[in-house]
Amino acid sequence: MNLETKWLEDFVALANTRSFSASARQRHVTQPAFSRRIRSLEQAVGVTLVDRSTTPVGLTPEGQLFLVTARNLVEQLSECLGHLRGLSMANEALDIVAAHSLALTFYPQWISRLQQGTGELPTRLIAMNMGEAIHVLREGNCDLMLGYYDPYASMQLDAEVFPSFSIGQVKMVPVCLPDDSGAARFPLGGSESVPFLAYTQGAFLGRSVRMLLKNDPLRMRLRTVYETAMAEGLKGMMLQGAGMAWIPDFCIRDELKCGKLVRAGGEEWDIPLEIRLYRCSLVHKPGVEKLWRQMMKLPRDFLQA
Repeated sequence: MNLETKWLEDFVALANTRSFSASARQRHVTQPAFSRRIRSLEQAVGVTLVDRSTTPVGLTPEGQLFLVTARNLVEQLSECLGHLRGLSMANEALDIVAAHSLALTFYPQWISRLQQGTGELPTRLIAMNMGEAIHVLREGNCDLMLGYYDPYASMQLDAEVFPSFSIGQVKMVPVCLPDDSGAARFPLGGSESVPFLAYTQGAFLGRSVRMLLKNDPLRMRLRTVYETAMAEGLKGMMLQGAGMAWIPDFCIRDELKCGKLVRAGGEEWDIPLEIRLYRCSLVHKPGVEKLWRQMMKLPRDFLQA
């Protein structure tokens, strides 16, 4: 038998509230995620614990018997952990998922700036691609999501369920290595085919590039030679001279400044994007609620990196 502690805590909460929605709020997860966890518990113990045919929901006879054991285990574990943690959760870290490029380059500068307005903010950052990050946010398995927003190519999130703060502006810039004269080695304005370092089909930034090229004859001259979901991966290949790519400008600021990389095309080829911080309004974790209230009171320059 493989039981997760959080399932036991979920079951005790449900037994107390007799409501899936109320228990989900109490457990700081979305209702669909909470329901799946209760079903996982039932599958693990091999019996139906919750009578879903009544309103409010009740417990089956097996569920009533299991509740005694579940409560004892949860209380004993809580008491033990309370002593180990010094009985204080004031400094509990917030779980933030972020696109790889934002986690590596943007986040450190932005969080440092934000803490000048909010004070110390313990966080735990996990980098992943945007599609995975959105899934984790929807499932209630993170507190905040740091991601890109493109009104023309975005995977849309309901603004009421997933409110957000705009915390930065970024441009996707076409770049490549320079030739011996300092000009672009693979210019977009030429007549020859261009070795293209592309984002994979499911990558969020790839959607924005495809939207830019959708009705442009240039796309016929782009010869894809490498694909990855990560901007930093494209940058690495580009620095080896493999081709040109669209990269967020904050990822290549130093390389452009020193001339290691140059523009492959003019500003008409730039792709403007927003950087946003998202939360799920169905999850009411105290630390997230406090941060959101603080951010609403801050001047715009504290939110923008």
